[in-house]
Amino acid sequence: MLYLIAELFDFPGLANLIRYQTFRAGAALMTALVIGLIIGPRFINMLRVRQGKGQPIREDGPKSHLAKRGTPTMGGLMILIALVIAMLLWMDLTNPFVWACLAVTCGFGVIGFLDDYDKVTKRSHKGVSARSRLLAEFVVAGIAAWLIVSQINTHLYVPFLSGRYIPLGPFYYVFAAVVIVGAGNAVNLTDGLDGLATMPVIIAAGTFAIIAYLAGRVDYAHYLGIPHVPRAGELAILCAGIMGAGLAFLWFNAPPAAVFMGDTGSLALGGALGAIAVAAHHEIVLGIVGGLFVLEAASVIIQVAVFKRTGKRVFRMAPIHHHFEQKGWAESTVVIRFWIVSIILALVGLSTLKIR
Repeated sequence: MLYLIAELFDFPGLANLIRYQTFRAGAALMTALVIGLIIGPRFINMLRVRQGKGQPIREDGPKSHLAKRGTPTMGGLMILIALVIAMLLWMDLTNPFVWACLAVTCGFGVIGFLDDYDKVTKRSHKGVSARSRLLAEFVVAGIAAWLIVSQINTHLYVPFLSGRYIPLGPFYYVFAAVVIVGAGNAVNLTDGLDGLATMPVIIAAGTFAIIAYLAGRVDYAHYLGIPHVPRAGELAILCAGIMGAGLAFLWFNAPPAAVFMGDTGSLALGGALGAIAVAAHHEIVLGIVGGLFVLEAASVIIQVAVFKRTGKRVFRMAPIHHHFEQKGWAESTVVIRFWIVSIILALVGLSTLKIR
């Protein structure tokens, strides 16, 4: 909104900074951070009063988690409020990528909210059926994919190789939707310990802020040999907003957590990262940068597939962060070591920009 006002009235001097994506990215980060910190305490109190017993804790999970009973969930609403306000204030609202990513963020947030609401009201960890949730996610992702692909080509670019791509044609729509839904659910599976999903999301968002900005600049894209996506640089502002909202939430989610993100936040943030990766034409790089999320999702898939076939478990418990808890790692140890893994993977992902 402020960008359009600046364009309309041709602001002079310092006010002209609003036209620059780098300035608006910093402003979005600070806006989301401040809003999140301001609304956090009252919002958490409201959730605690309305939810009473808080998020249901699985009886078959790690015993240390039973002490978390009574902690409210749906804290992702704090993230969404701060993020959406920052987006509407600082992003170019004529950019189709903005609305595609906003549709995924809010759409997945609503799906996650309904799932959290079902868990809290029914005092069960099951929530909405997986089939219904996946169907709704693919509808939202499909709409977003249509909006994004109307602005880009249907090639799947291969990292580490300059100018190499796989032409997917109409299959790219399906691929894009799968990336968005997969990213949303992978982050959702990672969100099992205090702060475990939040910091890797912040790290991934920071990484894609750089990638989106470079992809949106024809000079940098040509120099680095990465696909140039006109207007994709605007997504750096969204990434910065995710970082700010995530940092504000982490302030309250640091152990011992005063609030849980819930599916409301994890699905929304994961879906947003997926949509950003598709719009910036760095879908495979998302799999590298978000390798921790991929590992968490893969551990669940492997555990279920092997158990159904053989009746045996590969991991002591899935997702894999629970496996390490069962091995005796303290929760804080698991979280911090997984954060370190996320940082390493982000650096590997950034290296794909130059190693071509």
